[in-house]
Amino acid sequence: MADEQEIMCKLESIKEIRNKTLQMEKIKARLKAEFEALESEERHLKEYKQEMDLLLQEKMAHVEELRLIHADINVMENTIKQSENDLNKLLESTRRLHDEYKPLKEHVDALRMTLGLQRLPDLCEEEEKLSLEPACHVISKFTGMHLYALCAKPRVGPETPKSQNGSRMNEERVLLLITPSLGQSN
Repeated sequence: MADEQEIMCKLESIKEIRNKTLQMEKIKARLKAEFEALESEERHLKEYKQEMDLLLQEKMAHVEELRLIHADINVMENTIKQSENDLNKLLESTRRLHDEYKPLKEHVDALRMTLGLQRLPDLCEEEEKLSLEPACHVISKFTGMHLYALCAKPRVGPETPKSQNGSRMNEERVLLLITPSLGQSN
């Protein structure tokens, strides 16, 4: 009987060993799966970090590109302002020169007519470059002004001689400089 009890005890131990071994194999299989998942996740994390580094490098390249574009815009704005200032100075200088030229030409024409000579041609008739036609139109987004410089005919009176094609015309052309402010009513 002692032998039987010892055998039963051994059988119980074997049963427990078997159960614990099966439990151990299940845990071992789960551990293996967890390790594989861990390695896979580590690889993914490494890839994510590499992609993040590439994106940050690309972002910095775009930031630098935007900085350069803004610098170019600032240079261009300054160039436009300077060009507008130069143009305004030239328009003012042209207007002053025309104001000097006009009375001198009228005086010379009057002297020529007293001698029976024809009047000298007007600037607009002599050279296209001196006529400022068509209108020179500058819109300045910095100063908010519209500048127009044009050569225009004054209104024709009844004493105005007829041109070769039969319409009334005035020989004298007038240089007008108009600078209306935006948004103001007169």
